[in-house]
Amino acid sequence: MSSSEQGHGDPPFIPRRFVVVEFPSPQALLDGTPKMREAGYAQLDTHSPFPIHGLEEALGLKRPKIPLIVLCGAIAGACIAYSLIYFCNVIDWPLNIGNRPAHGPPANIPITFELAVLLGGGSSFFGFFALAGLPRPYHPVFESNEFLRASIDSFFLSIELPPGTDAERALADVRAAGAMSAEGVAESER
Repeated sequence: MSSSEQGHGDPPFIPRRFVVVEFPSPQALLDGTPKMREAGYAQLDTHSPFPIHGLEEALGLKRPKIPLIVLCGAIAGACIAYSLIYFCNVIDWPLNIGNRPAHGPPANIPITFELAVLLGGGSSFFGFFALAGLPRPYHPVFESNEFLRASIDSFFLSIELPPGTDAERALADVRAAGAMSAEGVAESER
């Protein structure tokens, strides 16, 4: 879209720039990632065909939020189930059967547990997708032809360059960190 086709109030498109780096082995990726963090690059991501133990620490990721999201979902499910059972049995439709009390807590445990598990599992599924920013059908690193092998047999590090950062300096830094190959890519205007 040219500048004459853009609306009057639309800001100009500024493509995000990335350096896509291929490392020869998982250990090289694991060793090179902290070096790039120490060089001052903050927006890092790793891509490999299988999980590599220690990448979380190398990337400087904090404790995951998923367990807290699952706990909150499970507590909400248990509270909702127990409240609904109590409301139905005591307030909305009380039945006097054999002169027993309207509310018997042990009978409500299975349904309370089941809804806690259901909402805990659902919150883990949707929480993961929300935290990971999925679904993401496009990412600028997909512009790299070498990146097509990321899910097969290659180990990649992608670095998002802030505006004004010299791409040549970043390429030199990654080569010094042990990269096998590196290339700069820019986001396509969509």
